[in-house]
Amino acid sequence: MDLLDDTSREVLRRMIWKVAEFCGVEVITYAILPNHFHVLLRIPAMTPVPDEELLRRYRLLHPKPSPYLPARPEVIAGWLRNNTAEGQEWRARQMALMCDLSAYMKLLKQRFTTWYNAKHQRFGTLWAERFKSVLVEYDRKTLATMAAYIDLNAVRKGLVSDPKDYRFCGYAEAVAGSASAQQGLRIVCSTGSWRQAIAGYRELLYGTGGAPRERGKALDPDAVKTVLARGGRLPLATLLRCRWRYFTNGTVLGQKIFVDDIRRRITQATRNHPTPAPTSRGSPSTPWGDWCTLHSTRRRPGEA
Repeated sequence: MDLLDDTSREVLRRMIWKVAEFCGVEVITYAILPNHFHVLLRIPAMTPVPDEELLRRYRLLHPKPSPYLPARPEVIAGWLRNNTAEGQEWRARQMALMCDLSAYMKLLKQRFTTWYNAKHQRFGTLWAERFKSVLVEYDRKTLATMAAYIDLNAVRKGLVSDPKDYRFCGYAEAVAGSASAQQGLRIVCSTGSWRQAIAGYRELLYGTGGAPRERGKALDPDAVKTVLARGGRLPLATLLRCRWRYFTNGTVLGQKIFVDDIRRRITQATRNHPTPAPTSRGSPSTPWGDWCTLHSTRRRPGEA
């Protein structure tokens, strides 16, 4: 069912950036589909945030007075300046929202749901389940591949033949000239000029020498599986145009040494609990490199 029309997707797009600035996280890219969205974030290490910056971020989310706010920014500034008990409590609440994935997603979903419910005269949650997250290794090839997989969502859904024509994704926003979106893709492209960076990223999206008539063509997943089952090797640009479970069903994605290290940490942290240890699985071989993904051994009801 399509929940999000163009207006709703535009509102969510703006909120993705605004809440990211408030929480101090970086948006690498995103894709907003008619009934769900994907966002690739870099979560920096927690560092103290000066009171002036906390107030600036607070005003970003709350530019107008509201009966639901604890106090006006001017009053809060006085609390902080005098280091009152109210100021200390407010500061601690804001810092708890900084550089935290769960806090970012909760705030984003709450704010959008509030707007959506008011617009459509409804109540209750919009997305009932907790968001699904994948820890991605901070490696340029891995990040670029995940970013491309996200930006190609609209192509796999058949909404467009070229992601630059889908306005609700990071790649299209970057091509349109958004400095914030371009900065996100610079993280995964290169340190050179923007023209060089975007050329390299587009090569990842479509593969070297891809003819224009081939772009956006739907691929048969069964045919791809057959090639891989026979030991064949497919270009990564080809695999990215299919729904690839290695990007969606795991909890960790990266090179084997990275995934195994995370698996060991989880095993050590849960050794006194009955939760089964997660297992790592290899991805199909590609000319761009091989990845592993971490899976939990727990099964959901109804799963084989």
